[in-house]
Amino acid sequence: MSDQGKGSGSTTAGTPAPGSDTYKGWLFKWTNYLKGYQRRWFVLSNGLLSYYRTQAEMAHTCRGTINLATAHIDTEDACNIVLSSGGRTYHLKASTEVERQRWVTALELAKAKAIRMMNNQSDDSGDEEPASQSDRSEIQGTLKTLANKLDDLSTCNDLIAKHGAALQRSLSELEALRVPVEGGEKIKAVNERATLFRITSNAMINACRDFLDLAETHSRRWQRVLQYEREQRTHLEETIEQLAKQHNSLERAWREAPALATNTPAIPTTEKGSERPRKEEASDEDEDTEYFDAMEDSPAFITVTATDHTQHRRSQSNLSGASGGHPNDWNQEDHMSPSCNDLSGKELKPRKRRRTHIADKPNYSLNLWSIMKNCIGKELSKIPMPVNFNEPLSMLQRLSEDLEYHELLDKAARCESSLEQLCLVAAFSVSSYSTTVHRTAKPFNPLLGETYELDRLEEYGYRSLCEQVSHHPPAAAHHVMSQRGWTLWQEITIASKFRGKYLSIMPLGAIHLTFASGNHYVWRKGTSTVHNIIVGKLWIDQSGDIEIVNHRTKETCQLKFSPYSYFSREVPRKVTGVVSDCDGQANYILSGTWDDKIESAKIVHSSRGSSSSEGKQKTVYQTLGPKLLWKKYPLPDNAENMYYFSSLALTLNETEEGVGRTDSRLRPDQRLMEAGRWDEANMEKQRLEEKQRAVRRRREAEATDAQDDESDYDSGREYEGYQPLWFHKRTNSITGETNFVYKGGYWEAKDRRDWSMCPDIF
Repeated sequence: MSDQGKGSGSTTAGTPAPGSDTYKGWLFKWTNYLKGYQRRWFVLSNGLLSYYRTQAEMAHTCRGTINLATAHIDTEDACNIVLSSGGRTYHLKASTEVERQRWVTALELAKAKAIRMMNNQSDDSGDEEPASQSDRSEIQGTLKTLANKLDDLSTCNDLIAKHGAALQRSLSELEALRVPVEGGEKIKAVNERATLFRITSNAMINACRDFLDLAETHSRRWQRVLQYEREQRTHLEETIEQLAKQHNSLERAWREAPALATNTPAIPTTEKGSERPRKEEASDEDEDTEYFDAMEDSPAFITVTATDHTQHRRSQSNLSGASGGHPNDWNQEDHMSPSCNDLSGKELKPRKRRRTHIADKPNYSLNLWSIMKNCIGKELSKIPMPVNFNEPLSMLQRLSEDLEYHELLDKAARCESSLEQLCLVAAFSVSSYSTTVHRTAKPFNPLLGETYELDRLEEYGYRSLCEQVSHHPPAAAHHVMSQRGWTLWQEITIASKFRGKYLSIMPLGAIHLTFASGNHYVWRKGTSTVHNIIVGKLWIDQSGDIEIVNHRTKETCQLKFSPYSYFSREVPRKVTGVVSDCDGQANYILSGTWDDKIESAKIVHSSRGSSSSEGKQKTVYQTLGPKLLWKKYPLPDNAENMYYFSSLALTLNETEEGVGRTDSRLRPDQRLMEAGRWDEANMEKQRLEEKQRAVRRRREAEATDAQDDESDYDSGREYEGYQPLWFHKRTNSITGETNFVYKGGYWEAKDRRDWSMCPDIF
């Protein structure tokens, strides 16, 4: 865990001389219990101890800084140093005791100097940073002005005292004269007032003198604080400037070498060709690294594959690599019923030629400040987000993309065994995540009433329709009819939570799938997490448990999506599952990864195994050899320049005749973005959003008027609000939930070419 074995520990520039300004060198810094001490480059300057991963980082990235003026320095043993200040503690280690002593000496000297600078206990010395001449002149001028004003007040006080004394003498003389009693009383009152006036003026001049003394006492401290703040501001400005220059140089380098970026893999890939964080990159994140508990994600069972000669025991995680990986292997499975592999229902018609590429993604730089400065003081819902964050597809099209592996459902419809059918349904539910591994851009938010049709009736025997049925909260309804014996529908509402480093996306709503046999499956999607929202390269992970239930037979499938863990020895993006009958008896084991493939293995025997390291007893399943259920299609050529779209995704926004007026293909901002005209797309996007807000305000006004009419006339008329065109609300008899389901009429309207009922939303 420690890097102490990597050659010598700390290497410094020699013993620090008294009064030296800077001291640099290598030290080991404690990070956490998993990685232990890590080698870091430390720089001691101006009372601040900063550290970097490498010496090269000094030019642009500081990993942490501690102020020695308020720090406590302690030595634990021969080589350790402990610095603590303001709740922050650094545990450091030198390679030798001599090296440790050099650093302690330098730290103590720097701390003493920092304390002198902050408390102003001594005059200016040569090793302190003097304030600029203009600052000193300004402070001295202020003090001189205060002194002059104090002199004027002193002169006035003297005059007041002189004249006050003369006045009192005169009053005393008048009081000594024989005057009427009433006159004597008045003279006595005037004398008392003159005395009070003199006392008040003396108090005033004393307060002014105290103020000047206090100003002179603290002037140098203020000067030091001001100079420190200016230095910090200058350092911050220099750092920002260096980051901006580095950003621009990287952009220029990318633009100047497009061919190299296209032909050379930018990031090493795993054996499945998918990107994932590397250990070398993650090992230096120190305290900022997000960790997962690897033990809780270990499978709760062990499989034993039965063979002719011997029984070979292996862990469930190894099953994902057992198949040869051919896309057609699922047609050759010997442990599934022949009906599942029957291809008699497949069409032999020639498929329609569809496009295989779109315009390359423009290499536009994104200035985050230009966006954020327009967000100050605005509501989050009214902030116009540019298309730079999007991909040229709507959320409705992304929802339709779940049908990329529809042949799994075609095959499931031909299965006589409901358990085998459940295996294929589970593989289909996992396949919908395969397109997300590289797709970090967000889809366009659909406008209220926007629709999208995916008509593949002649090619694959199914028709799909999506409609945005609600805007607050955003919800989309989806319905698919297949001539090959299955129907799928769902209503999806997206809930998201921003947690600083990552964004959690939680689809809400159940997915229903029915077959001609009467089997009715229901499941819900898991959680998607987008990491490195603020800094770093975006990457997506899937996690959580999914339960698929056949409500006719009560058979279930429990799927587990294991979150990525840097310290886990499991396969990244791992998925495991158990298919059980109505009695809870496990019949099939599923394994694989959500970005590559899913395999099934039939269980022939199960037994209770020994307890694991967590104290849980694992089940041992003896299975037949694993068979491939689903394999991800390879991405098209040049996919990295086409938003990493799959072959199906490239066709989703292809123009088609006869679609409804509200179809996503007709959305102008999305079409302009796909063509690479992003500036025009941004303007068009703002126009559409403002048009939608105007319609919503008009609808709200109508609702208010309806309520007023009802209260005034008691007519009983109730304002219905917005009603979707092709879906209506119904309560599901199985889940008990009320959601939108297809009410019919769309495909009939398409056959008539009559879209007069569609609103004008574009």
